[in-house]
Amino acid sequence: MEFLELKPDINVQEAEYKRLLGFPASYVLEGRVRELADWARTWFAANGHPWIYARQTAFELADERLRVNGTVLNSKRLHDQLAEAHAREAMLVMVSAGKECEEKARDVWHEGKPDEYFFLEVFGSAVVEHLITRAGARLCAWAEQKGMAVLPHYSPGYSGWDVVDQSALFHLISKTQNQPFPQEVRVLESGMLQPKKSLLAVFGYTQRVDKVRTLPGLVPCENCSFSPCQYRRVPYRNSLPQIEDVSRLQPKPQPGKSRNGSVASGLTVNGAYTINPRALRKWSNDRLRLRTLEDGSVEAQFRYEGTTCSNLGRPIEFDYRVKLAPRQKGYQVIEAQCGPAISDTGFEQMCEYLSNPEPLKLSIAREKPLLGRSLDDVLAWQRPYSPAGCYCDADSRNHKWGLVMEVIHYTLAQREKETT
Repeated sequence: MEFLELKPDINVQEAEYKRLLGFPASYVLEGRVRELADWARTWFAANGHPWIYARQTAFELADERLRVNGTVLNSKRLHDQLAEAHAREAMLVMVSAGKECEEKARDVWHEGKPDEYFFLEVFGSAVVEHLITRAGARLCAWAEQKGMAVLPHYSPGYSGWDVVDQSALFHLISKTQNQPFPQEVRVLESGMLQPKKSLLAVFGYTQRVDKVRTLPGLVPCENCSFSPCQYRRVPYRNSLPQIEDVSRLQPKPQPGKSRNGSVASGLTVNGAYTINPRALRKWSNDRLRLRTLEDGSVEAQFRYEGTTCSNLGRPIEFDYRVKLAPRQKGYQVIEAQCGPAISDTGFEQMCEYLSNPEPLKLSIAREKPLLGRSLDDVLAWQRPYSPAGCYCDADSRNHKWGLVMEVIHYTLAQREKETT
């Protein structure tokens, strides 16, 4: 199977656009922000030339790597995903928003219009995410008719796949294509694609539909925002990994500033969290315990409740203990500990514990994110989205540490607001 779509739908959902712009889901675009967002969307609709290409291929799994037509792709995570689903074939996909978006953004920057540059850059990224979602939806429709299921896509640069493989994957896609790309695409030595608003991806698919429906992490629907899909198995719950880090282009909040501009503390009291505010409030009330000591330092204890990803989803409970320096010192993280709750035995049923118990326990005990840094740094901490309930890999453990630190930050920030 091979297809080239030259005029794909580019109706990016407002929620996805806002997410990439850095606004919370509840934020309403209005005024100058609304004007710029609409301008970028309108300009791209009139001038952009997006496209989608996909081709079917077989592969071999060996030595925790993927071998396709003599080309080796070095991603253990992709290897494990395909092996777990008993997949033997995949779709190699390339999507691009086209070179026009990049060229226009460069022009408005040189014209001294940073706002237009920022919104057009972000919309281009939103188009790429939309295109890969559209490609996945089309592949799902094709696979469903054949009694198969498509797995979540994976790309070089994602956690567990070095971006240096971008060149190998591009060569693999382009050397056997029967339909030429509508625009020239190049891979730079850094692994960056040109045009930069482009993405290479691998979609595995399998005839073992039962595997996809039962194993966490293999259900693409949870990460797919294609709302009208008739093949959806579970609701859309998670956002796609952000293709570009646009936070560096956004104005930085001034940490520790009160409303009158004076330094109040080391916390940004109106920071942007990755977690929904409603969940932050609930976890702050139900799972977090804070104690202020005589010297002004703060002790925090958080109880995490999750489940294993195998063995019938056994419940697990982990306790987090964090000690922070006093408010005047910016709530520096001076101690951080994580370990199973005393009463918990479910963690012994995690798949990684069953195969490598001692290394796993050592990794959990050794990892202390943000130690020695201000708690406020959690707002700028770029970490992979990995909501698995278990502790088997570093991404899922970092995800939970980020959750804990954000809840603590949120709780202290609310106190600062009340004090102000």
